[in-house]
Amino acid sequence: MDFSGVSVLSGVVGRAAAEPDAVAVVFEGCSVSYGELDRWSNRLAHFLIGRGAGPGRVVAVRMERSVELVVALLGVLKSGAAYVPVDPGYPSGRVEYLLGDAAPVLVVDELPEVAEFSGEAPDMEYAPGSAAYVIYTSGSTGVPKGAVLTHEGLANRLAWMQARFGLRPGDRVVQKTPFVFDVSVWEFFWPLSVGATVVVAAPGAHRDPVAMAELIVREQVSVAHFVPTMLAAFLAEPGAGDCVSLRHVVASGEALPAETVRRFGEVLPGAGLHNLYGPTEATVDVTAWTAPADFQGSVVPIGAPIANTRTYVLDEFLQPVPPGVVGDLYLAGIQLARGY
Repeated sequence: MDFSGVSVLSGVVGRAAAEPDAVAVVFEGCSVSYGELDRWSNRLAHFLIGRGAGPGRVVAVRMERSVELVVALLGVLKSGAAYVPVDPGYPSGRVEYLLGDAAPVLVVDELPEVAEFSGEAPDMEYAPGSAAYVIYTSGSTGVPKGAVLTHEGLANRLAWMQARFGLRPGDRVVQKTPFVFDVSVWEFFWPLSVGATVVVAAPGAHRDPVAMAELIVREQVSVAHFVPTMLAAFLAEPGAGDCVSLRHVVASGEALPAETVRRFGEVLPGAGLHNLYGPTEATVDVTAWTAPADFQGSVVPIGAPIANTRTYVLDEFLQPVPPGVVGDLYLAGIQLARGY
């Protein structure tokens, strides 16, 4: 499939038109429909455009996890700009560096009053290579480095995820990853692109396995992501076994221990566990592996390349190594950040 010039917003807008009353976002007992989310983010987009946002520009977003955060991210993308997430808890020196390096035209730290603006979507075209978001990594030197990821790379990533896992309109995906980390990108936009519901966890809840188990049960969450360390802590909680609404659990961000895979099968035998791997500079993930129910291995593989990506294990001379020989992993494909 050719994703050149494709915006990740196309699915969200289509769902809002087809089923405006369907629940798009849930947060602490409140819900927002697709129609409401679409109009709210459209109005914000017009507000941002009037203040300089647009294609080729960046808007910083500095907000806690909330419904308003979802609106802000959609509004920035609808304005044609890319968003750069800034954690409200960052030290002032880091914030100063990020804003100086990213040079955003605006910083959104709370939603403005936008009722006077049009609820219709801005007329926007996305050229091939248009930036969707910029996430800062520590970099090899320890100095934060901004990775610029594109709409087509993200569209490819979400299309692969949908083909692999088949999210349905009745599904609920928990959004618990801090939005300065790239896993949050699919937690926000994958469910919204197919008409499912985003269940936004309270700020800080991602560090509390008890709170996560309670949220999953209460909101009947069907898809969740865990860093392997947190997954092990979650599985150790008695309430984890009650999370029978889960259909898929994704693990990434660290090496997944074999013992955690086996424990998962014991606690949640009705759910699938998927080990994904990829650096921020490659639009979240580039390989995937699904654990078999009878897994008995000692090492958990990272799996095979996802759609429209390629992986190579090369030696110091950039030549392919034979099977079983150690080399460096090289990545290629549509999901690479600009400059790679």
